[in-house]
Order: sequence, then structure tokens, then C-alpha cells
Amino acid sequence: MQQVKVNFMGGEVSFEMADDAAKKELAKGIEGLGYHVVTGDQSDARKDTRVFKNNFQRFLFCIVFTAPLMLHMIPGVHIHLLMDPYVQLGLTIPVFIVGMDFFGRSAIKSLLKGVPNMNVLVALGAVAAFGYSLYGTLIGQPEQFMFYDTTATILTLVFMGNWMEERSIETTQSALKKLAASQRSMANMIAYDDKHTEHVFPVESIHLKVGDLLLIKSGDTIPMDCKILWGEASVNEAIISGESAPVFKKMNDKLIGGSILDNGTVKAYVTAVGDDTVLSNILKMVKEAQAEKPPVQQLADKISAIFVPAVIGIALVTLLLNYFAGHQTFSNSLLRSIAVLVISCPCAMGLATPAAIAVGLGRAARNGVLFKNAKSLEIFKSIRQVVFDKTGTLTTGEFIISTFELFDRESSGVSRELSTDVTHGSRLTPHDEFKRIAFSLEKYSNHPIAKTIAKEWKTKDEIRWDRIEEIKGLGMKAVDKDGNQYTAGSFKTASQLTNDRSHNIYLIKNNILLGTIDVADEIRPEAKEVIRLLKIKGVKTILLSGDLQIKCEQVAKTLGMDEFFAEQTPQQKLEKIAALNRIAPTAMVGDGINDAPALAKATVGISLSDASQIAMQSAQVVLMNHGLQHLPLSLGLGKHTYITIKQNLFWAFAYNIIAIPVAALGFLNPTFSALSMGLSDVVLGINSVRLNFKKVM
Repeated sequence: MQQVKVNFMGGEVSFEMADDAAKKELAKGIEGLGYHVVTGDQSDARKDTRVFKNNFQRFLFCIVFTAPLMLHMIPGVHIHLLMDPYVQLGLTIPVFIVGMDFFGRSAIKSLLKGVPNMNVLVALGAVAAFGYSLYGTLIGQPEQFMFYDTTATILTLVFMGNWMEERSIETTQSALKKLAASQRSMANMIAYDDKHTEHVFPVESIHLKVGDLLLIKSGDTIPMDCKILWGEASVNEAIISGESAPVFKKMNDKLIGGSILDNGTVKAYVTAVGDDTVLSNILKMVKEAQAEKPPVQQLADKISAIFVPAVIGIALVTLLLNYFAGHQTFSNSLLRSIAVLVISCPCAMGLATPAAIAVGLGRAARNGVLFKNAKSLEIFKSIRQVVFDKTGTLTTGEFIISTFELFDRESSGVSRELSTDVTHGSRLTPHDEFKRIAFSLEKYSNHPIAKTIAKEWKTKDEIRWDRIEEIKGLGMKAVDKDGNQYTAGSFKTASQLTNDRSHNIYLIKNNILLGTIDVADEIRPEAKEVIRLLKIKGVKTILLSGDLQIKCEQVAKTLGMDEFFAEQTPQQKLEKIAALNRIAPTAMVGDGINDAPALAKATVGISLSDASQIAMQSAQVVLMNHGLQHLPLSLGLGKHTYITIKQNLFWAFAYNIIAIPVAALGFLNPTFSALSMGLSDVVLGINSVRLNFKKVM
């Protein structure tokens, strides 16, 4: 197997395997570890024939027989019939059978595989108490050997504890379950008959295909990722942004599956289904992040690996010391060793980290923040500097062309009659030809300024290039079929041709400057508040951009940033991030192709969801809300998730360190030990769920 990932909280394992024929053997091996395999293929999966499918059903069955045995624990209650050893044996046997079917089966399988689990401890305690009681009953001395109630209560209360643990784990997964549930909905599909008459009929979203036409009305859940063909609407995208304020959508805008159409009616066609949708990718990324273990979990893993054998050894020492050195009766010594077995909770150490991470990742996903790995959550606690790119990150990236200038024959040696439009056989004006060249170059770039030029100056008569490439941090470079070389880029591309560095784009043909283009951009409305919140928390804010000095200075001053670096190439950005990392842990927020190296180099790389693909791949964190407003939340959530992990681990270790000696000294009987063991996991779940409500910003 390769790429093995275990999501403990989600109860899922994923891996890659080249040999499909080995599936049955693999399933058999996993079954041998005590797990039930569900493959989706009935020929591979073992049919589960057990009567009880979950711990709650087992608990309900067992409590019916255990409750009478526990009556004598109530002060003043004494029922003579229930003190009869054979009556107690009869009440205990059903509980013992159900308990051994679960704990015993799992314990034996884990021992045979050499990886003893916590069920070994429970099974040992129950078998010891039951066997000792049965021995006393058979030899006719039940008075000194009556531990049937101990056997039944141990098994019943551990079933209850397991059920409570499962419920608390489910609670930690609630945010993700809401996301998953929104993937299934009904859709109104549009179809046409042979007379081209439109018909609308309902269909489940899981049956949709790319290209299907849909009618989406007010109140409908958008079934899959779509693109609007007709109509306008207000859409609630809280499912992936955390913001309930409706977003206006018009023709050609994209709709995200799972979001809700608040008001309006649209016709749209499906652009992605199944695992290719935005929501599916969010869930996939969160599950992958859950499966990863942050460094803080490594100590707990090492201790957990030897925990069960160590507890069995401690229980044995407890029995011997109490009997031989403590002068206790064998019955009391056995009870204390059973209490040690039952009160120990190795699963608390296993739950401590994944429970907190599950809640942290779930809350982040609900607010449009995606962590690609759990390590990033932990690293966020130490971030002291945040570096921002400018264009598309601190600014909206929605540009308009403010001015453009063509140079005449005298200043640049370029004729005003730049070329002939071969398609129509008429001469283009210099302005039209200038726009045509700019569009033909910039349409191949993902840079926000390039997208603006390509959008505003779009023409059908574009130049067909012999070759074209985008040079990171500089711009576009192309050669036409006649061998003419064209460049559209920053001042660095024209530094040999002019000293005027105040423009955004310089257009060059055969090393001759044709003209310049300037665009206007606006600062994101949330940027100033984000910078303010970061500064309140003592985080240094730095602007790192390839844009002009004067423009970077203006943005940094407007937002109140601590420092700025302008006119940086991708290599210079990389070097600057490396230098900042040496000073303090640094996060980098960027969105362009030229930011990718810096994002990968930063302690934590953060990308926006509308960023270039390479930027999103280089970043460890993605902000899904097309903006920065949840950046402080992501930093705070990372810090508080780490705090919760430390609290959980402290509880897990402290519980076992204190509880085991207390049980060994006889201050806790096995019944209360079983109850406290179950509750210890619930404490972790409750503490982790607090992350959903804590103020982290």
C-alpha cells in the first residue's frame, strides 16, 4: 500500500494499491485487527451477523441485567433474592457474553497481531472478576467471591462510556457533517422535446452530469457547481464563506454547489459534479488534514504504543504488592488490580489531538478557511509576521484601464500606422493596433492586470503567436510568425528604453517602446480592519510586491502597515521571505503565479481561493471567501486549537498518572473506575467542542 492515511475522528482509512487482487487478503488482515471492513463491494466485505450493531444497543441490553445487581449499592436497599450467587450468575451471563463478543473478540485479535488495544484491559478485568466469582460459586464459598456485580457493571459502564465517546466525537464532526449533508439535494432539470419545448422535472443531484441544464428558483439549494446562462439572483454562500450576506450573481457568474439561492431565478448549466465540485474538494482537504498528525502528537503516540502492556504490568504488581506487602485479602487485592485495568484510558491520549483538530478544522471550513494539513494549525501559534502581496490580495484585483499612451514617430521611431488588419483588408488606427497587440499578449496571463486588459480590449482579430510565454515577475513575451518579438510587462522589461517607471504595463516591439498602460485598483474594504486586528495582536504586517515603489508606499501608508518592499522579482521575494523567517516565524499571503515560490518558502503560505492554481498548490492554507476577512480568524483558530490540544493531552496524561495509583491503593472500586474511564473521553470531547464557541480573534 502507498499513501496510507488514517482519519481517526472520521473513522476512515484511504490508500493507494496497485494490486486489486489483494483486496480480499487485505480485508481479511484488517478484520484480524478487530475492525469491520466496508468496501462497497459485497463480495469483499464480510457480512456483519452480530445482533448488536453499536455500543448504545449493547448498553441498553446490558443495563437491563446490570441494574438489579447495582441495587444493593443504594443505601438501605437489600433484596435477599439478589444476593443469591446463582441469581447473580444468571443476570451476569448475558452481559458477559455480549461484553466478550465485543471486548473479548477485539482483545484477542489485537493480541494475536501484537498490537494490544484498550479492550485488552477491559476484557482482562471482566474475565478476572467473572472467573473469580464463578470459582467461588462452584466451590460453595460465594461470600468471599461475589464479584458478579463488578463484572456486569464494568462491561455495562464501559459500553456507556464508549457510546458517550462516540457521541462526543460526532459532535466534533458536526461542522463537516453539515457540509457533507448539503451535497445531497433535489434539482430541477431542464430538457427539451423534439419540438424544442422546454420541460422541467425533478432529479436527485447525485444523478446530474456536467452540461445538464438546471432551473434554480428562490429558496433552492444549488445542487452542483454551475454557471449562470440566464437570470440574476442573490446567493447565500455561507456554506463556504461563513458570511450569510447574499452575493449578487448574474450571467456567466459561477454558483457553488451547496449554497442557497435566496432571491431570484436563474437557468444554469452544471460545470462540475461529484468529487470535482468545490464543496467536495473542501471536504477532501479537511479529511486529509485530519489524517495528519502535528508534532505535538508524537509524544502521545510513543506512550500509547507501550501503554497497554505497561498497565497490565502495573495491575499485576498491584495484585502482588497488595496481597503480600499490603496484607490485603486476595479478594481486595484482585479488586484493586481490576480497578487499575479498568480505570486506565489509553484512548484519551489517542483522542486528545484528533478531537481538537477535528473541531478546529470544522470551524475553519465553516468560515471559509481551509487548512491543507494539521501541522499548519500548530505552526500558527508562533506566527509573528504576516507578509502580504499587493495586487489581488490587499487590493481587489478588479482593475479598470485608467489611461494608456502611444509614443509617436519622433519619440520612439514607431509609425502611427502600426499595421494592416489582414482579416478585413483595412488599416487599423494606431490605438486599435496598440490594443490588439496588448490583448493578444495579455489574454495568456493570469495576472489581474492582464485579465483586465484582455477583458476590456477583447477583439476577434488577435495575433497568432509562433510562441508565447509568461516570465514570472516580468510579464508576457511572444514571437509572431514573421519573427517580431513582443513584450508586455513591468518597468524592468523597459528599463533600457525609458527612465519613466510610473506606469503599470510597458508594451515593446523589437526592442522599441510602443506605449504604456495604466490601471486603477482599489484596496479591499476588509484590508484595513484585518491589518488593524493583526497589529492589536502584536503581529508585524509587511507589504511585499513587484509593483512600483510609489504605489506600494501609498497602499502601505493607507493601511498602516509596518514595512513595505516594492519592485520585487519572484527570486527577491523568495530571498526576502527566507530572511524574514530567520527573524521570526512568517506567514505569507499571496495569489499570483509570482507569489508561488514565496508561499512555499514561508513558515505558512496562505492563498486566496480565486488565486492562480500554482499559488493555491504552494500554500498550506486557502481562504475560500475571496477576501481577507477571515485571516485573523485562521491565525487565532490555529493558536487556540494548539492550546486545546495541550489541554487535552494534559488531561489525558494527568488522568492516567493520578487515576492508576488511586485505583491501586484501593480508593476506587472497579465500578467507579469503569465510569470514570468513560467520562475521561467525554471530557476531551467537551473541551474540544468548546473551540466552536471560543472567541479566537
